[in-house]
Amino acid sequence: MKRQAETTIPTKHGIFSMICYADKEDDPTPHIALVSENTNVSKTTLVRIHSECMTGDVFGSLRCDCGEQLDEALNIIGKQGGIVVYLRQEGRGIGLINKMKAYNLQDHGYDTAEANIKLGFEVDARKFNIAVEILKDLGVSSLKLLTNNPIKIDSFKGSGIKMTGRVPLEVKPHKENEKYLRTKKEVMGHLIGSNNHSSILSQQ
Repeated sequence: MKRQAETTIPTKHGIFSMICYADKEDDPTPHIALVSENTNVSKTTLVRIHSECMTGDVFGSLRCDCGEQLDEALNIIGKQGGIVVYLRQEGRGIGLINKMKAYNLQDHGYDTAEANIKLGFEVDARKFNIAVEILKDLGVSSLKLLTNNPIKIDSFKGSGIKMTGRVPLEVKPHKENEKYLRTKKEVMGHLIGSNNHSSILSQQ
């Protein structure tokens, strides 16, 4: 995997360099790094690793917190400097079609983890080693990770990149995603529910 193209994009959150990574230059779904113009990779860099979620990121679905997390991450990193690594692994790695099938199962009472298993997949089939490769290419040697996901934290163990801390990224729950967020916390071990936005998730 290598850099295939790079350009500058102005956004509502600031100016970013957009860099595409893929094995081939004609890959229709390259992984993407968005590097804020305020970034200095010689210092500890704020990083968000975000997996593609078309329903949330593009169409604003409230079934998950993905779109709001991405928007908030870009907002924070646009102001403070840092990098958003956007990985093309839709639906925790099962793809958009299977994700929609999982949604239908959730409508019949399964939680997001149970639905993936029912379809024959792992609860979370994503891999984050690609993000490590991208960050190394960008010259990052020390980072703070903007995440609630312990698997992302673990992906930097033995990577050669020093992780100096974690910055929580929580958004206000909606009635449409309360069960989803509770499953993230109670089944997947995500570090959420400790602030005012997610206090409802702390209630037993």
